[in-house]
Amino acid sequence: MGQWWRRRQLLLFCFFLLALRSCSGKQKKKEEEEEEHLPSKCEVCKILSLELQGELNRSSQSRELLELGQVLDTGRRKRQVPYSTSEIRLEEALEDLCEQILDYSIHAERKGSLRYAKGQSETMATLKGLVQKGVKVDLGIPLELWDEPSVEVAFLKKQCELMLESFEDVIEDWYFHHQELPLQQFLCEGHVLGKEEMDCLQEIWTEESREQNEKSLEDSLGHHAHDAADL
Repeated sequence: MGQWWRRRQLLLFCFFLLALRSCSGKQKKKEEEEEEHLPSKCEVCKILSLELQGELNRSSQSRELLELGQVLDTGRRKRQVPYSTSEIRLEEALEDLCEQILDYSIHAERKGSLRYAKGQSETMATLKGLVQKGVKVDLGIPLELWDEPSVEVAFLKKQCELMLESFEDVIEDWYFHHQELPLQQFLCEGHVLGKEEMDCLQEIWTEESREQNEKSLEDSLGHHAHDAADL
């Protein structure tokens, strides 16, 4: 009886170890998959430079003159500086720059850095269309949270803030002395990334990309849309 009991306990212990190892393996795999989908340093720099360049482009045509300095007793006038080349313009462009990344969505139907873009993704629009037609779609989160910033986007915003803090001097140097070069080239290629980290900079959204994206979306979701039409 005692030998049988010990054997039973040993078997239960072995089963427990196997189950624990299995759970640990699944958790590790899940963590690796999540880390794999987080934005890379290249993607962070690319989006940061695109956003900042866009902000500066919006104010590049301003002809406003700023008056700097103080009027002295000698009657000396304040110094006038064009707003388009002023430090104030750069400061305003940098203000809340990374906060704007929360307007990005994950376009899962696209590849690489192109999956980060503003506006609703085609995949999400299709899924919402299915829901409106009565099809049950389970994304693992409530419907009202579908439009909230994802973990990837929140991580992208945080990394943008850290990169901006680390390379603020480089950005200022570009703004005052090197604007003949694209910011992405000066910042990302020249200072942030190593040669082996620049692949995402070559990824550009083109008409061909759009057509491939539409075909991929049709292949992956087309049969669901057909089912929804039958309902």
